[in-house]
Amino acid sequence: MTQPRIIRVSGALAEAVGLAGASLYELVQVGDRGLLGEVIRLEGDRGTIQVYEDTTGLRVGENVLPTGRALTVELGPGLLGSVLDGVGRPLRSMADRTGDFIQPGVSAETLDSGQRWHFAPEFRPGDTIGPGDVLGAVPERPGFMHRVLVPPGVHGRLRRLDAGDFTIRDSIGELEDGTALHLAHAWPVRQPRPSAIRVASTQPFVTGQRVFDFLFPVAEGGSVAVPGGFGTGKTVIEQALAKYAEADIVVYIGCGERGNEMAEVLTEFPGLVDPRTGRSIMDRSVLVVNTSNMPVAAREASVYLGITVAEYYRDMGYRVAVMADSLSRWGEALREIAARLQEMPGEEGYPTYLGNRLGKFYERAGRVRALGRPERTGVLTVISAISPPGGDFSEPMTQASLRVVGALWALDPALAHQRQFPAVDWETSYSLHADQTAPWFVEHGGAEWPDLRREILELLQRELELREIAGLIGPEALQDRDRLLLEVARIVRETVLGQSAFDPNDAFSPIEKTYRLALLARSAYQAGLAALGRGATFEQLAIGPLRRTLSAVRWSPQTELASRVSEAEAALTALAGATGTP
Repeated sequence: MTQPRIIRVSGALAEAVGLAGASLYELVQVGDRGLLGEVIRLEGDRGTIQVYEDTTGLRVGENVLPTGRALTVELGPGLLGSVLDGVGRPLRSMADRTGDFIQPGVSAETLDSGQRWHFAPEFRPGDTIGPGDVLGAVPERPGFMHRVLVPPGVHGRLRRLDAGDFTIRDSIGELEDGTALHLAHAWPVRQPRPSAIRVASTQPFVTGQRVFDFLFPVAEGGSVAVPGGFGTGKTVIEQALAKYAEADIVVYIGCGERGNEMAEVLTEFPGLVDPRTGRSIMDRSVLVVNTSNMPVAAREASVYLGITVAEYYRDMGYRVAVMADSLSRWGEALREIAARLQEMPGEEGYPTYLGNRLGKFYERAGRVRALGRPERTGVLTVISAISPPGGDFSEPMTQASLRVVGALWALDPALAHQRQFPAVDWETSYSLHADQTAPWFVEHGGAEWPDLRREILELLQRELELREIAGLIGPEALQDRDRLLLEVARIVRETVLGQSAFDPNDAFSPIEKTYRLALLARSAYQAGLAALGRGATFEQLAIGPLRRTLSAVRWSPQTELASRVSEAEAALTALAGATGTP
């Protein structure tokens, strides 16, 4: 058999002959340095390989070595707290071996094969096990139990299952047919992990950000697109969600982001304190890092790697949130690879299968009943940032995402420049999950939640119309009722929807606080209308003191919320009784 060899190199792509026995998406080692690559096209014995490392210096005639396996990631204890590159190599280990810059051809195991873990079994010899069964548990991080799963496709009767301290390479048990069981197993990243059944979700993905929870909620297991131009706060929003959102596990994928931004994430992420445990957020996080100066092909792999790790923890029965920042860089990688393959370009040069690839990625989100025993339900929610050039939401990546996601959180540069955080454009944003999550919000927030949401959205829409008129004739020329609406809308924007990522009392908003603030804003409008109906003028309404009273509720700690709300309600009652009499 002829040894496969390189006949052409073009950027991140290499062509080789002698690959008649290779399969699509098989991993290969390219050249004398053993660069990691993947077969993405086969024509007879000729194959096209996308190389995940820098191809500088690669020569025609160098050998290619097929590995017989697809791009996989090792799944097991030790993933939490790790920082991986786009193909699953831990950056800490790589830095120890090669310094600050990754050298071509260097490989490293995803998991530490020398660390020992204490395993407590939940099955006994003689029991019959199947795919997805929880063999036992390992304390991976303080307060977090890592459930060791039977890999998909493995089933039979247990000959032995041992308790004790093991590495991921040690055998913890064996089936009667001789199949060895370990704490970890490998899984191809492009293949979705199987589940028993998908389950409809009525529980929202609670973020602690009022504008999302109140106006544009997303159900657990849903998918969200967060498009926004440069400086609109996408990264800050994802860090806030990682810290405060109700998720057991966070997988952050930095896909093709600038090196200085990723350095900031790597510096600040470990410093984020989980408010539920008081420990670092890294105790329940996995970071996948692929900066813009890394090989473009690895951007595509990084997205699949992150979603596969998330599915693994979902199968344990945990709630997992994936933060992808940003999918636009992933789309650019697809475009560059497609151009080098001379494929037919679609809109703006993106490949014609862009929508299909995006759909397959988003469809890996969901609420599922996991395979195996005991019965458990896991959730995987995807929040994907998109960086449209020039903030143009009509570009292909944004539009392809909107076809499949359940919610749009559109970020507006003008609001960001006005120091509005989150800078969400409530005119463009939407949620398809508002109705299905409404019963949960009624139960945990308040009975008027759906009507309150609708009325606030109508008030904001009316404000947009009035601001256009006020821009032509001046706000003083408007009727008092319209001037009141503009002022209350300002209170809604600043007090209800706006938050401070740096204030401990405002960075996270419980559902009760969100509901109370929205209720007070609506009551302020109703009280003002009542006062105007009694003959009061707009100037007599004392909007400034009213705004300060409601703002005090926003900045109050949870322990003082009830008293602050009572003060605001008393002020609103006095306002409603105001008349035009001096």
